[in-house]
Amino acid sequence: MDYAIVRIGNKQHRVRDGETLVVDRVRADEGKTFEPDVLLGDDGVKVVATVVAHERGPKIRIGKYRRRTGYKRHTGFRAATSRIEISLGGKRAAAKPKAAPKAEAAPKAEPAAPEGLPDGYADMTVADISRQAKTWERPALEAALAYERENASRKGALSALESALAAIEDEGEEA
Repeated sequence: MDYAIVRIGNKQHRVRDGETLVVDRVRADEGKTFEPDVLLGDDGVKVVATVVAHERGPKIRIGKYRRRTGYKRHTGFRAATSRIEISLGGKRAAAKPKAAPKAEAAPKAEPAAPEGLPDGYADMTVADISRQAKTWERPALEAALAYERENASRKGALSALESALAAIEDEGEEA
């Protein structure tokens, strides 16, 4: 795990090695280090925080107003903050040994295309199939449907081919 979750100033922070945070003011002086509580991390990981600087946050303007009386009051507030730098030290998990490279798998042979399959059918998208299936003849539709059921099983293509076959059958019944 390359991060840890620590509690600083009763707030939780997700920290990484070398990260700089601005948190509520801590009691340590500038340049000093302290160890915050580690809530989540590798077993035995040691998190050390170094106080880089004590700062004040941006000014927040607070206004009070009561209508029709002329009463207006303004105050400001600047939070006391500390800028800290995190270092994840301590026990590190041992690097996992790299697995032996797999032998290259033989390239999969293209499935045999049934007779009468439209040209370039295997490379068509579902949208192309649904658009072009309306113009194909019955043998081409049946071949494409057989190919789809054996190999790809794409729902959209199956439904487009079945609806095109149904449309051809409906035309045959009407004639």
